[in-house]
Amino acid sequence: MQYAPHEKVRPGEHDCQRTMDPALNEPAEISMSMRSDVDVLRARQYGSELARALRFTNTDRAMIAIVISEIARNAVLYAVNGCMQLTVVTNGNRRGLRIVSLDEGPGIADLDLVMQDGYTTSRGLGIGLPGAKRLMDEFAIVSEVGKGTTITMTKWEQG
Repeated sequence: MQYAPHEKVRPGEHDCQRTMDPALNEPAEISMSMRSDVDVLRARQYGSELARALRFTNTDRAMIAIVISEIARNAVLYAVNGCMQLTVVTNGNRRGLRIVSLDEGPGIADLDLVMQDGYTTSRGLGIGLPGAKRLMDEFAIVSEVGKGTTITMTKWEQG
């Protein structure tokens, strides 16, 4: 099932916005600003809600929650304006959850360094960006110093 395109949220524009899939009466996209630890918890909760609606396994739901927490926390710690988009996506008969974190932070000067296991700049959950990449099926990061970072990840349902 394809979902209608939705105008993408830009950092700082919206507190929280949901787009529903009318055929299934479940959320198809949730977008929210990332400004505080409360926002991190909310993003994790909404990600779990979407993963449950997609009928992900308990293990996959836990991995999604960990990744959302880590990435959202980074946006809150390092970005001036950040937002997270959680979107139900399809590929043929498969459905998945796409997580996009956008920010207008300082950017990442050395992507190779931050993608190394063991690299840390704070006391996060300990998985960092390399762990998020391992836990998700698709992972991409684009960053420009002085302009911000966009991380796009997707977890596909098994089967």
